[in-house]
Amino acid sequence: MTILGSRILVAYDGSDLGRKALHTAARIAGQDPGIELHIVHVLEPMTIPAYSAGIVDLWERRRENAELMVSEAKELLQPTANPVTTHVMNGTPGECIVRAARELTCDLIVMGSRGLTGIKELFLGSVSHYVAQRAHCPVLIVK
Repeated sequence: MTILGSRILVAYDGSDLGRKALHTAARIAGQDPGIELHIVHVLEPMTIPAYSAGIVDLWERRRENAELMVSEAKELLQPTANPVTTHVMNGTPGECIVRAARELTCDLIVMGSRGLTGIKELFLGSVSHYVAQRAHCPVLIVK
């Protein structure tokens, strides 16, 4: 029998609330060493003109920083008996999180109520709102 939370997706952006969501998911997963944690970070598309010099180098640095961020998140969870997998995706955060949860057959998403999204932070986190409305599974939004 599958229990709620046997596969948990944690949306992680490096923000304080992202770290809080990570620790919340770890506490839930700590109830059973068979619960899998999937840490997902999404790289949003860049809004730099295509003709800009060094665009490939910039993208590579962003990707390397994202990989480092999720590796550090994985280290924050140590020691844990739970399997932890990291994922870096490219695209729109809300869409990528919902798609990843479905593809990974997660049955819980844990995420911060707001992240590192600048002006969007003035509103109820637009990404968390999007995910809560469209996810196929329960979403725990951490404040």
